[in-house]
Amino acid sequence: MIVAAGRGLRAGGGLAKQWRDLGGRTVLARSIAAFAGLGPLCLVLRAEEIGRHPEIEAMADLVVPGGAERAHSVRAGLEALEKHAPLRVLIHDAARPLVPRETIRAVIAALDHGAAAAPGLTVTDALWRVSDNRVAEAPSREGLVRAQTPQGFRFDAILAAHRAHDGPPAADDVAVARAAGLAVTVVPGHEDNLKITGAQDFARAERILGCDMDVRTGNGFDVHAFGPGDAVWLCGVEIPHHAGLAGHSDADVGMHALTDAIYGAMAHGDIGQHFPPSDPQWKGARSEIFLAHAADLARVEGFAVTHCDVTLICERPKIGPHAEAMRAELARIMQIEPGRVSVKATTSERLGFAGREEGIAAMATATLVKS
Repeated sequence: MIVAAGRGLRAGGGLAKQWRDLGGRTVLARSIAAFAGLGPLCLVLRAEEIGRHPEIEAMADLVVPGGAERAHSVRAGLEALEKHAPLRVLIHDAARPLVPRETIRAVIAALDHGAAAAPGLTVTDALWRVSDNRVAEAPSREGLVRAQTPQGFRFDAILAAHRAHDGPPAADDVAVARAAGLAVTVVPGHEDNLKITGAQDFARAERILGCDMDVRTGNGFDVHAFGPGDAVWLCGVEIPHHAGLAGHSDADVGMHALTDAIYGAMAHGDIGQHFPPSDPQWKGARSEIFLAHAADLARVEGFAVTHCDVTLICERPKIGPHAEAMRAELARIMQIEPGRVSVKATTSERLGFAGREEGIAAMATATLVKS
């Protein structure tokens, strides 16, 4: 369960922190991606935000409206999950987008031997209790740890604990669990698993991403011959022409090249491996199916498409009047900002098959960043 129902405005930027950009992806998208493949995911959002971010909601299996307090939001998610009868649940704050997989796995492993577990970091700095800007006391740091998420629980136990909790607002789910008498195992946390609270935390998170960034580049090339028809599909835009493009699908040569570039950046082959031309179900298919699949696969694997560049090689039709519409359509399909998409054209100076107007070629480059 990813809890993202807070207002999150203390970090500045005029936007709730879970929706702000962090290295090319929203904070919330990064938090969700950290748990990809670990099981069904429940996303808790503010009621008024549900439906505003379909690309984010599509990453979850269940979207639930939260409450006025964090504990209310968590309970709403637990109540919604009950019908799915899970044995265990991980509860994670959306404001911790850089949680490492080893931390998540450590919490899961601890649940094999107990009802509750959570990551914590040993306190190494001296502690002061301050009054009127003066040090009033220096309490011992022995046995103290800094709490992190995800916090993991046997599902029935934490649901019962939340239903029974009637005390003051709990700082986290460990507090609710302890109030119900549950023993909580502490596993090692990680310094990168910071909670974004203030503006300075975004700068720190950007530095962490920069130190641990995986940048991939892929190239794609495709050619389609002209055939019968009165229009061509190029980069998702239908352009009237005296001929069509021949192909098993809609023959969108630009989109095919870009799709292969994204697959190539991930070392996942090409379109033909994912959508074999021998399969009749893809006869006449819209190429946006292929591009959306490549972009979705990139997100699942933790990559963000940070930039792509498509060059169409032909004498006609003229691409310039349609380039902006093509950029917008490619961005929509990949669920990225249009400013990260480039579409341009060139001719082959009347040389070769493109110069003889026998077909159209396209080349594309895609840059993916994984953190």
